[in-house]
This record gives sequence, structure tokens and C-alpha cells, in this order.
Amino acid sequence: MAEKILVLMADLDGETQKILSGWYDELTLAGFEGKQTLGLPYHITMSTYPLEKEAEAVEHMKKVASGFAPFTVHLSHMGMFAGGSVLFAGPERNPELDRLHEACDLGVVQEHPWTPHTTILINEPEVVHAALPTVVKSFRPLAATVTRLHLCAFWPTREIAAYELKG
Repeated sequence: MAEKILVLMADLDGETQKILSGWYDELTLAGFEGKQTLGLPYHITMSTYPLEKEAEAVEHMKKVASGFAPFTVHLSHMGMFAGGSVLFAGPERNPELDRLHEACDLGVVQEHPWTPHTTILINEPEVVHAALPTVVKSFRPLAATVTRLHLCAFWPTREIAAYELKG
């Protein structure tokens, strides 16, 4: 399958990675498997770009990362996208998160309005719905820190670049 899209992600700190991985471990112990790209850090998607914008996106990401310091977001709730195949932890919107999202804009028209989220499980709706009780038992609101920007091409996954927030 050929690559189709670039995705700019705001990665979360190491302690949050451990907690979210624990949530996913509970799902796998209960017999649920996700179709999401495993191996990528848990993140909040900032923007998507067409493949031909790769060089511009890398340079822009480097500039944005140098202008932002790490900041806290509160993963306070669970959500599900329409269709029921994506379950996520939702961060409370705050000025830093909104500013980072705006700064990541390259003027590309997005297919959908931005919904900040951290994916927990992607699968068929009936699998995601059946997994809800397990996630509800594990989920606890938490403070996470956005630490870096990370650009990937999808599918298959190709990691392109990552820059720590340094501002």
C-alpha cells in the first residue's frame, strides 16, 4: 500500500506513555486488539498534510518546536468518533494546546474539524463497544506533558522527523 498522508503529532511524556500503555495492556489481557499503528508514541494529532508538503512540513515543525516549551494537557475524558471504531482519551483544550495547533497550520484544508485526542483503540465498532467496560475500569484522568513534535507518513508508517519542544 502506498503512503497517502503526512501526520504531525504532539507526543506525550514518558510517564504518560507508561500509563496509556497500561490501559492498552488491560485491553489486550481482556482479549481486545487494536488496528491502530502500534509502536508509535501516544500523541495528539496536530495536523495532516499532503505527501508533497514533506520538506515544508519538516522545516515548519522544526521552527514550531523551537518556539514552544513543553506544556501540560489534562486527559480528562474518553470519547468515540462517529461510527464507533475509534476510542480515545480526550484532552481539555487549553491556550497552549490551541496555540500549538494553530502554529502547526500550513494552510492545508483539513478534511475534518480538529478534535484533539489520543487514540486508545481502533477496531470494528462492535469490538470497540465491547471493550468499553475494560477501558472504563482503567481510565483515570491525568495530567500529561506535550514534549515533542513528530512527523510520520502513513500507510505503511514511515517516521520522518521528531523535534523536542525547546521554546
